[in-house]
Amino acid sequence: MKNVIDQNRVRQVLFIVVILLLAVLLFFQLHTFLPALLGAVTIYILLHRWMFWLTEKKKWRKGWAAMALMLFSMIVILLPVGLLVNMLSSKVTYAVEHADETINALKKVVTDIEVKYDVVLASEENLNKLKAVVAQQLPGILGATFDTLVTVFFMYFILYFMLVNARRMEIALYEHVPLKDANVDRLSKEIHMMVMSNAIGIPLIALAQGIIGLIGYLIIGVDEPFFWFGVTCIAGMLPVVGAALAYVPLAIIFFANDDITRGVIMLIFGFGVIGTIDNVLRFTLLKKLGNVHPLVTVFGVIIGLNLFGFLGLIFGPLLISLFMLLLRIYSSEFITKQRDAGSRIMEN
Repeated sequence: MKNVIDQNRVRQVLFIVVILLLAVLLFFQLHTFLPALLGAVTIYILLHRWMFWLTEKKKWRKGWAAMALMLFSMIVILLPVGLLVNMLSSKVTYAVEHADETINALKKVVTDIEVKYDVVLASEENLNKLKAVVAQQLPGILGATFDTLVTVFFMYFILYFMLVNARRMEIALYEHVPLKDANVDRLSKEIHMMVMSNAIGIPLIALAQGIIGLIGYLIIGVDEPFFWFGVTCIAGMLPVVGAALAYVPLAIIFFANDDITRGVIMLIFGFGVIGTIDNVLRFTLLKKLGNVHPLVTVFGVIIGLNLFGFLGLIFGPLLISLFMLLLRIYSSEFITKQRDAGSRIMEN
């Protein structure tokens, strides 16, 4: 009997090794499609209940229901993002010139402070390097790339088959995930909360900051207010600095042009109004959708941007949240069992 068990374990280990080797091989060959897969999973989590409602309650054909939901997601999600990217991309030349203007304004403000207080804040060489880096990187950041279009195409390609096979896929996952039923349910609910918080909450907060910022830019009299609206929306999705990447450069430009009044108003409006909107919504909206710790957002964005580019603003925090959730479930699934067994042994 002992020999049979040992042989079974050897076969099991060899089988696991083969599976892991194939998984590593497939990952390295298909890792470029990982953002598309994550995007498809994210949208699926947001739409799968509607898919069940259309196909099981309204008796729609699965293919038509999937196409309708995909079209709906394109209109609600991709269309605003596409318009924003197109608006910014069409002003790449202006953005580069404006970046140059911002750096020159920063140099003037720094020089004035250095002369007035007899201190050295930044060298001319470092400011010129900053100017060159901004001018070089900005077109690539604002321009819509071919890689993004390919990612979106494969994302919807994967999403279609996930929606069509939704019920069968969820049943299979429920049956084959090696966890207790309670932990499977917990995993499903918490992943749904994480997706709602990151995929819906963060963009909504950024959009709210952009709209409030646009109103202020129009009142204050900022040049190209709609361009700065787009910058505020994108910057609002970044942790720590956030929308300050939009209104602080504007204030510097006003100061450099000796428009002290509007510069001060811009800073007060930025930190007092736009910043307050950010804090209020993060402590209300995000807590209702899913309580994500700020550190998860910060490090998630850093990791996500390195892995997925702009899409990492959403997927990075999701990955860290999922990792922490799996650790909690592992503790609940295995460590608790060992503790319970140890307690029973001690009692006996």
